[in-house]
Amino acid sequence: MANIADLLRISKTIAVVGLSPKTHRASYSVAAYMQSHGYRIIPINPREAGKTILSELCYADLAEARQHHHIDIVDCFRSADDIPPIAEAAIQIGAPCLWMQSGIVNIDAAQSAYQAGLIVVMDRCLKIEHHRLLVNINTYTESE
Repeated sequence: MANIADLLRISKTIAVVGLSPKTHRASYSVAAYMQSHGYRIIPINPREAGKTILSELCYADLAEARQHHHIDIVDCFRSADDIPPIAEAAIQIGAPCLWMQSGIVNIDAAQSAYQAGLIVVMDRCLKIEHHRLLVNINTYTESE
């Protein structure tokens, strides 16, 4: 994979770890945006398991979600200290990418995932990167 734009072009399903049902939360707005751009969103939140968020069934963890869905990107909305077990789960389910949202940095988890062959994106917002790389490039017109 050459870059993030390529990753976003080929990916179809995003498991959002820490997706909140609260519409004012960043996890919700990012997931809703990605869903509106054609991505399948798989909510991962143990407190909401069995309920729906963004009209998708929420799962307690990645392993459970993987039983029902192929997952291209594991998008993390958890604190940096919570990332190592999420990275391990992403490795175990064979997810191609571990994505840590803006402000989330865990070098050890990133190294583990990278050494296991995952693409690792850290401290970047999925929504911003998608808009910057795929939407803006398609709608940009030079002003006079």
